[in-house]
Amino acid sequence: MKLLVVINTSAGFGDGAIYDYMRMTLGDGDEACVRYTDGTTEPSALVKDAQDFDSVIVSSGDGTVASVAYALADTKVPILPFPAGTANLLANNLLLPYEPRALSALTKRGSTLDFDIGFIEAGGQKFGFSIMAGAGYDATIMHDAVPTKKLLGAAAYFQAAIANTKPQLSNITLTVDGRVIRTKGLGVILVNFAKIQFEISITHKASARDGMFDIVILKAKNAYELIPAFIAATLDRDGNMPSRPDSMEILQGRVVEIDADPPLPIQYDGEPLSATTPIRAQVLPRAARFLLSDEGLSRFE
Repeated sequence: MKLLVVINTSAGFGDGAIYDYMRMTLGDGDEACVRYTDGTTEPSALVKDAQDFDSVIVSSGDGTVASVAYALADTKVPILPFPAGTANLLANNLLLPYEPRALSALTKRGSTLDFDIGFIEAGGQKFGFSIMAGAGYDATIMHDAVPTKKLLGAAAYFQAAIANTKPQLSNITLTVDGRVIRTKGLGVILVNFAKIQFEISITHKASARDGMFDIVILKAKNAYELIPAFIAATLDRDGNMPSRPDSMEILQGRVVEIDADPPLPIQYDGEPLSATTPIRAQVLPRAARFLLSDEGLSRFE
């Protein structure tokens, strides 16, 4: 076995579980190449020779995993999103275990499936994402959660949401596969995997293997009007799958352009950017290959 291990030293709480994982996974004659980053080095540089390895293990938060997956799009190199970040939403959506021994066992089995990822173009740059990207209220929450993520973990996002009860309301022009939609709201979320913090699903139809985004338009005028949508999403966790209220409109599409007046902040997989709208996003169908547990295989096959 030959593994490329990418460790983001600035992610999460630095508990060292990745080293337990390597001790449990590597045996006689096996090899691991470990590359460290504090977020400065471009992920594409860290995995430039990834096809020389059996798998790429990314010990980091969702943003770094997404950047690696985008850099390796369509290469068919298996990736393990090792849950070492604050929220680890991709690992949760893929039903991956958190224990190093269980992660070691699934690495040795080598079971994989291919999933959609997406990218956004903003400020003259491209950014890959695996879970969701957005413009507006969600990006504001991601930005405001940054200072307390180390201290509060996933609760930092909840605190940031409570602190932003009157987010920016904008006139939004949305182009979905060539169809132009004009509306007013707090933002737009492009969903690939639907599950966020606290096991809440933004939508209940999203499939990360269908070549489509779920496009969620936040049509509320303030955060209070989103409370019914939050309740519906919470009930989804219990399997009731209620319809979303009028404060959310849900579409589907492959290529999406978002413009807004006033401009809206943007984020991808929890990473806030300094750029604002306009942005363009596109699905890359089944472009990322992830290692899965038996439970994950059963769920997604």
